[in-house]
This record gives sequence, structure tokens and C-alpha cells, in this order.
Amino acid sequence: MTHQVHIIGGGMAGSEAAWQLARRGIRVRLSEMRGGGDTTAAHNSDGLAELVCSNSFRSDDHEKNAVGLLHHEMRNCGSLLMAAAEQARVPAGSALAVDRDVFSAAVEAALAAQPTLEIVRERIDVLPSDGLTIVATGPLTAPSLATSIGAATGADSLAFFDAIAPIVYRDSINMDVAWMASRWDKGAEASLALGGDGRDYINCPMTKDQYLAFREELLAGEKTEFKEWEANTPYFDGCMPVEVMASRGVETLRFGPMKPVGLDNPHWATPEHPNGRWPYAVVQLRQDNKLGTIWNMVGFQTKLKHAEQVRVFRTIPGLENAEFARLGGLHRNTFLNSPTLLDRQLRLNSAPHIRFAGQITGCEGYVESASVGMLAGLMTAAQIAGRDWTPPPPTTALGALLSHITGDAVAETYQPMNVNFGLFPPLHDVKKKSRKEAYTERGKADMAGWIATLP
Repeated sequence: MTHQVHIIGGGMAGSEAAWQLARRGIRVRLSEMRGGGDTTAAHNSDGLAELVCSNSFRSDDHEKNAVGLLHHEMRNCGSLLMAAAEQARVPAGSALAVDRDVFSAAVEAALAAQPTLEIVRERIDVLPSDGLTIVATGPLTAPSLATSIGAATGADSLAFFDAIAPIVYRDSINMDVAWMASRWDKGAEASLALGGDGRDYINCPMTKDQYLAFREELLAGEKTEFKEWEANTPYFDGCMPVEVMASRGVETLRFGPMKPVGLDNPHWATPEHPNGRWPYAVVQLRQDNKLGTIWNMVGFQTKLKHAEQVRVFRTIPGLENAEFARLGGLHRNTFLNSPTLLDRQLRLNSAPHIRFAGQITGCEGYVESASVGMLAGLMTAAQIAGRDWTPPPPTTALGALLSHITGDAVAETYQPMNVNFGLFPPLHDVKKKSRKEAYTERGKADMAGWIATLP
């Protein structure tokens, strides 16, 4: 099959871009190096759209949350990955979390069924010199291709460290100490629809003394050593290792992933407090597969060495005998300084036949990566059809994220960014307590008109 578009990378962005093109009858070659004899330090399988760091797409609330609004917009644009997420969904309160294996399999099956799409397991070492191309190799781009990208951009790529949280076998958690609950019982309706009971997280409580001792263990535990050339590479705040958070202050973890508010511990019930009382700190675990056999330690990305992870995390009440399906890890992510290197259609200024999509552009998060892949696919489809491209309004989540990547950000300080309301045009005339709802209402209204322009 002679392809019209070559997509390099079969992760979240590449898979979504391929879907948007193939469903419009455009011939696509999707090159993925995993399965062709190569892999990365972070991936565990050869599956397309494999989720590496977490199984959560974060909040699914499209009334008050920017990423929830992005979910809503992608669904209305016919996103494959959002459809696959519904098939693979597991209870997670008001968040959208999935069974990783079911999700990846659903994406790959849908793409393999497209008659104009060819999936090839191969490593691409050099940027193509011609032909429409979408590079969606993500933050773990193979060194040879990264060198080629560096030569084409004429500038060094930025870089940051990313960390992976451990996964625990459910039957190794001591439920005489831990308990099931969602914070403030949020997301109960969505949980019930998925066969849950509204109590979607396993919670491991700590007293003040236990918390302080645990923090000291995190700080003292043996860490993965940096290579010399990585010495000045920063962390991205959205995926910061738990030990780094602990080093920033005694209370930092208690106002972050170990926040106890809204979680009454029934094991601590008294006549005066029949529902129990808040612990001083809580470690939460979120279901990681549909069977409910493995659970992810929420916010516990780590650079502790493997033996230290087992030792330190077994000091958490309820995890004394924890068995780990996967331990945490640390890897280096790279991304482009997109505001200076890409045009408003994600095309490389020095080689406009090449578009970039996904995390390599400097967006952060599964959903954001997939959404930029979707936009790259839609832009390319419009180009092939000879249609003018109209970008989504900046008042939408898609438009705000695209604007940030392609020019609104300050190039000198450009860093990976999750979608957030700070990227949207401000609503100064709306009271602060109503502003989130106003952002989403405005975004939905403007999105409806834009969708009508799509080919």
C-alpha cells in the first residue's frame, strides 16, 4: 500500500492521529519500533497506546475541570482513545481510569480493522526527507531519531525526569488496617455504573508519628543515581518523585498525594465519631485492571532503588506484606521547544512536511498527548483534502492547549504543561466561585460550532 501519511510512533498521540486519518479513508503507514526488536526502559509490552506511568486519565468532570472538558471535546470529535477508555474503564470515583491491557488491546484492534491503515513494527532512525509525516514518538524517542530531530531543529531539545509509581497485588493488602472509600464520596454515581459501590480507593492511614517516620525513610532511602550528563535536568511537577516532594517540606506530602481530608477511617470509629476520624495522612491506591487484582499507588512515582521501595513501602500501614506487580522507576523525557520550532499547525518550521504530536511537543499527560495527536491528524486530513484549517477556538480545551504549544507560551521558560484553566482566555467579569463552570460552558458552546467545520 502506498501511504499518503507516515506516522512514526504508536503511542497515545500516534494511535489517535492514525485513527483520525484512516477513518477518513486516508492511507496511513504507522511505524512502531516496539515489536520489531526494540523497546524502551519504561514500556512493558508491544501494544499500541500502552499506558506507562499511570492508568488514570484524571478527572472526567466536564462541568468544572479542564481535563474533564478535554475528555468531552475529544469524545465529540470521535476520539478512538476516549472510546477505548470507556471499554476499559474501572471504578475510580470521579476520575477516568482504565485496565491498561484492555485499553491497549481495544486501540490496537480498532486500528488493525481499518483497511487504509498499515501497522509496521519498525524503528525509524532518520526523519523522512519528504512526504507528509507525523512524528509522535513521545518523550522516549529512540536516540538515533532524537539525533535526527536535533539536527533538523538546529537546537537542543529540553529534557526532564519522569517517574513511575509501583503497582501492588490486591490480595497482599491488609484490609484490617486499610479501608475502601473515595474522598468526600465523590464520583459515586460513575462508580456504581461500573459495578463499583462508590468506594473506589484503598486507603492506608497514618498517625502523625507514622507519617513523620515514613517521610524520614523516604529521604534516607537509597535512590537511583543520575548519570553525569543528566545532572541539570529538572523534574516535571506533575510527575515528581515522592522523595523529592518529601524533601520540599515536612507537610508537602500531606497537602499532596497523602492528603487525608474527606477520608473518615471506619477502623477508628468511636461512640462520639461513629464514622471514624481523619488520619494524619493517607496513602491511596487506585484499581489498575478490570479484575481488580492490581492497584496503583496514587502519586507515588519514585526513584528509590527497587529493594528500597519494597522495604520503605512495606512500612505503610496496610502494606506490611505488600507484593508488587511492578516497582517504580525513573526515566528521562525529552521534548521540543515548540513555540520556537513549530508553526500553528504543529509543522516543523525548517521542514513543513513534518508535524509533531503528543508529549514530544511539550504537552503533559495521556489525554493531552492523545488530543494533540488528534489535532495533528485532523490538520493533515484537511491539508490532503485541500481545505483551509480552522483551529479550535482558544476558549476550548483543545484550542487552549494548542495555543500554548504553538506560540502563546514563553519560549525561554517553556516546560511540559497539563491542560488547565490558566491557558484559557480569562473571564474577569465572572465571580471566582463560578469561574470554572463558566469556562466549561463557554468552551462547550464554542466547541459545538467548531466541530461543524471538520471534514
